[in-house]
Amino acid sequence: MIPVCRTEDLPEGGAVRIEIDATTPAIAVFRSEGGLYALDDTCSHQDASLSDGWVENCQVECPLHAALFDLRTGVPGCLPASRPVRTHEVTEADGMIHVRPATREPATREPVTPEPTAREDAYA
Repeated sequence: MIPVCRTEDLPEGGAVRIEIDATTPAIAVFRSEGGLYALDDTCSHQDASLSDGWVENCQVECPLHAALFDLRTGVPGCLPASRPVRTHEVTEADGMIHVRPATREPATREPVTPEPTAREDAYA
């Protein structure tokens, strides 16, 4: 387990980025809805730091193009992101938050497909 920060240093809706070494992708640790979550910090759509995004309702919004990722699963909820990001185990003990980096790839998922608009339906 890698120490992240003291418990009181990560408020509700907050995020912290940790870099482990040159071969491990950066990890973002979040507090949302009273829980702790960790994802790969880089958006799967484009190189943007998810720890700089808006956190609410167990989701983080990418600061670059507003893709939403579920903090529990890493699965994107809307375009432009269509690939999930990896999740990591987070624990809290003795006033410290720790993360265990995952070794597996993120779960695969069908690409996100937007619903057709009324205007698109008219031309179908």
